[in-house]
Amino acid sequence: MAPTNRSPFRRTLALLASVAILAQAGVSEVAFAQTAPEATAPGVAAPVPAAPAPTPPAPAAPQQTPTIQGVVPNNGPASVADLAEGLLDAVVNISTSQNVKDDEGVGPAPRAPDGSPFQEFFNDFFNKQQGGKGPNHNVSSLGSGFVIDPTGYIVTNNHVIEGADDIEVNFANGSKLKAKLIGTDTKTDLSVLKVEPKAPLKAVKFGDSSTMRIGDWVMAIGNPFGFGGSVTVGIISGRGRNINAGPYDNFIQTDAAINKGNSGGPLFNMKGEVIGINTAIISPSGGSIGIGFSVPSELASGVVEQLRQYGETRRGWLGVRIQPVTDDIADSLGLDTAKGALVAGVIKGGPVDDGSIKAGDVILKFDGKTVNEMRDLPRVVAESTVGKEVDVVVLRDGKEQTVKVKLGRLEDSDQAAAGGGAPDGSQDDGVITPDPDENNDMDEPDTGDQTQPLPGAPAPDQHQGQVSPDAATPKNVLGLSLSLLSPETRKAFGIAESVDGVVVTEVAPGSASAEKGLKPGDVIVEVAQEFMKSPDAVAAKVKSLKQEGRRNAQLMIASANGDLRFVAVPME
Repeated sequence: MAPTNRSPFRRTLALLASVAILAQAGVSEVAFAQTAPEATAPGVAAPVPAAPAPTPPAPAAPQQTPTIQGVVPNNGPASVADLAEGLLDAVVNISTSQNVKDDEGVGPAPRAPDGSPFQEFFNDFFNKQQGGKGPNHNVSSLGSGFVIDPTGYIVTNNHVIEGADDIEVNFANGSKLKAKLIGTDTKTDLSVLKVEPKAPLKAVKFGDSSTMRIGDWVMAIGNPFGFGGSVTVGIISGRGRNINAGPYDNFIQTDAAINKGNSGGPLFNMKGEVIGINTAIISPSGGSIGIGFSVPSELASGVVEQLRQYGETRRGWLGVRIQPVTDDIADSLGLDTAKGALVAGVIKGGPVDDGSIKAGDVILKFDGKTVNEMRDLPRVVAESTVGKEVDVVVLRDGKEQTVKVKLGRLEDSDQAAAGGGAPDGSQDDGVITPDPDENNDMDEPDTGDQTQPLPGAPAPDQHQGQVSPDAATPKNVLGLSLSLLSPETRKAFGIAESVDGVVVTEVAPGSASAEKGLKPGDVIVEVAQEFMKSPDAVAAKVKSLKQEGRRNAQLMIASANGDLRFVAVPME
């Protein structure tokens, strides 16, 4: 009997244990999945309540989800939509057309070989394409611009409208107006247009680009590839860029996308002020690669105002030829670093022909602005008001001096030294530049023959009586064979009568003088700012400089026609 009685009891215990296990599994599923209701078997309520211990953490899951989702929108950069919305109406698309002769176009139409089965098709197709145009046809181009005055003044690039016969301005609201060219400046590639609106236009103002720093956010708006009202955002990548576009290069570099058609459009700061005018890009493909250039407002605003008032630019003129201060020249002058602009010559009849600035001076400051390198001077002079009296700090005879100068006006001409250069990249105004990196010049109007007696030189008919007979004996100094100027040497080298000094008859190959570009026929006018009368004087001065511990001798060199340059020759 006993085995029979124990068996049902064991089955009952096993059943109760199974129900408890199933109940535990049901409670656990609710805690993690929260999908199914809790299930219990009838009559088995006692074991279940002990199992739901993990249930308290369950309510935390719904509270975490909205917290994470709320952070996501703040991870991106701040929107510029509000800023752009207030500026889009002031940015315009500019369309131009130009009547061009067929022989100025892309060339003759393709021709099929005589006897070809396609000859009739080719002739018929291309005759139809060109026949309706007559001898001329229109060429169109697109660019950008922006309104600076509600009365209708618009700024753009010169290259956008250059040569155009017809200029049309397209506004953001779809309206179009014909524009008249008020003035243009090729040196900064800027132009001012005028339209006649029926109602005041939305306008923007210039900001101060000089306060912008590398890394500041900027926004470009324009008409890239004909897609008007395009907005791009980036930062200022660099400042003071020189891309050899003109004499006053001082571009802002930005990575805000600028493409074809953006030319003439504005570059805004985050206040909505124009701090640059988008002008150029560097791109092998023709599209944006993140290197764009803008004319800074500190340069553009003055040019635009002059074009608006006078229809032309009125730039200051100092009337000097300049060249860079190299390390060798700086050493020869006693400068601790290469800085400033070295005056290679003074233009006869110019503002400083009164002796206030002399050849050999190094201009360190102009009107309170530091001249760190040669190319800084033409820009600051050009930006100055015509007729203004300014203070100029120069280094002369090893000492800094301040002189007062009244500026003249730079007359725009193809021969002005502040303008373009010769095809080979050198300045084509009579300044001899054997090494393009050694010499340069600035702001000289086209005044014809500017040959003049050299500073400190005696009259041509006096020098022979001022030297001893043995001074005519050739000397070898710094790898140069030197000789006294005489009628024979003038004739042999074609040296003008206004040029005086000591003539170079030979240059030793491989010498320091040869490396600096000196050649037979050059005339040494000064050594270390002292006029040279004879070869003996040159030799004595070089010896004196060596004794003083100088490593380089600064020579003022005159070409055969009297143009001056400075060369620092190492003394071995």
